[in-house]
Amino acid sequence: MSEPRQIPAIYSPRFPVLPVSVGTRALSAVIAAGCLGVLITAAKLQPSPAGVGTHTELGLYQCAMLAQTGIPCPTCGMTTSFAWFVRGNFLASFYIQPMGFVVAILTVAGFWTSLYVAVSGRGIYRLLQLVPPRYYGVPLVSWAIIAWAWKIYIHLHGLDGWK
Repeated sequence: MSEPRQIPAIYSPRFPVLPVSVGTRALSAVIAAGCLGVLITAAKLQPSPAGVGTHTELGLYQCAMLAQTGIPCPTCGMTTSFAWFVRGNFLASFYIQPMGFVVAILTVAGFWTSLYVAVSGRGIYRLLQLVPPRYYGVPLVSWAIIAWAWKIYIHLHGLDGWK
């Protein structure tokens, strides 16, 4: 008599796949629509060649910190970065505001994952449980600080902007 075959651990699901509630699916659809709205809005904006100020096309005020101190705030260039990102100019998006580039990638990922949950009814929490927060929380905060330092550097040295 032979022993029963063992299934390799890699093929065994670690977490049960449970369907999400109708409310979660609806919330996911709203999140997907919000992410898509941000990306469509960015596509309609003309990126500022100065590297900052694209948000003024939306009727928003200029950055008060930049106007008063001459130093860009942590979010200066984010809208311009998004506008370059949706046009497929990833180098310009990254150069103008590295954190804007990362947030644009996260917005695209948020759209697709939310759409997946809304359409399929399957949650992604199983995947999120596999990655501890220390692997994405601290690096994101560190990246935000580095990105702001980069923005200050290129602005103060007259290197800000993309033609």
